[in-house]
Amino acid sequence: MTKVGIIGGTGYTGVELIRLLARHPYAELTVITSRAESGRRVSQIFPSLRGICELEFSSPDSNSFSQCDVVFSATPNGIAMSMARQLLDKGIRLIDLAADFRIRDVAVWEHWYGMQHACPELLEEAVYGLPEMNRAAIRRARLVANPGCYPTAVTLGWLPLLKAGLVDSSDLIADAKSGVSGAGRGANVGTLLSEAGDSFKAYSVAGHRHHPEIVQTLTQLSGQQTELLFTPHLTPMIRGIHATLYAKLLPDIDVDLQIHYEKTYAEEAFVDVMPTGSAPETRSVRGSNICRIALYRNEQRIIVLSVIDNLVKGAAGQAIQNFNLMFGYDEKTALDLVPLAP
Repeated sequence: MTKVGIIGGTGYTGVELIRLLARHPYAELTVITSRAESGRRVSQIFPSLRGICELEFSSPDSNSFSQCDVVFSATPNGIAMSMARQLLDKGIRLIDLAADFRIRDVAVWEHWYGMQHACPELLEEAVYGLPEMNRAAIRRARLVANPGCYPTAVTLGWLPLLKAGLVDSSDLIADAKSGVSGAGRGANVGTLLSEAGDSFKAYSVAGHRHHPEIVQTLTQLSGQQTELLFTPHLTPMIRGIHATLYAKLLPDIDVDLQIHYEKTYAEEAFVDVMPTGSAPETRSVRGSNICRIALYRNEQRIIVLSVIDNLVKGAAGQAIQNFNLMFGYDEKTALDLVPLAP
């Protein structure tokens, strides 16, 4: 059994980690921390976990995790980096679900996140935790930067095109929509039911924190600098990401793109390339670790539709997928989840 700790178990990604890890046959939940709820049982805060997890929340510090083999950090940005050195020095592997280790350029990270990075020397070591892209490196990693939800949907949608050099990487457009759970569990007027319900709006149009993360990843895939126009939107639903992606095919490309996508993802358990003419829905992946993709060609333009559950493949599920790789378990362990319907 692998002993597991969770920093920050009261947010949406934290409770999703607990839900999924509780059914993992090789993971033993040992420590779950929360400053605000220390001393209370997990099931008191989340009745859905009654009979599933009866651990008590404890106060977070590096000594709390001394018996753990791995720690998941499901906290706001800036927390994981304050504990990373101590955990790694003790031989404890770290999977960070926030953004502390996703961007390699410390100046870029500090610009977008508005704080000084606590351990910039670890940025080079951190492995970007998108298994479909970095599987071998994740297996060896002691520090994994779990991707953001928007970057996961966008990158998986474009990966087959950029990796094969089929599109102009200087002309990419991502029009993406998210459910309100992507904003976290904290009180926020903009995500109140009476504010977000029966409405639809763009936000962070001038610049979203996920933009540099997406550009960095797409540049790595294409091997050349990427230019991206990325606009996120808030939709009146709880879970889900829908990314509509536009790219311009390079001249004289004569490839059956449907077959190319199907071959690229043929061995990927959590990416479903849908038949020609399909339109994937967010509800078709709700509660699962699946990314569903469909594509259309309009002369020299390709349109890719990519949907995920932002709390599973976009956060906790992908983190457990990384955990499975790091500890030599079958990648699908505890993640063979059938999507919820309706």
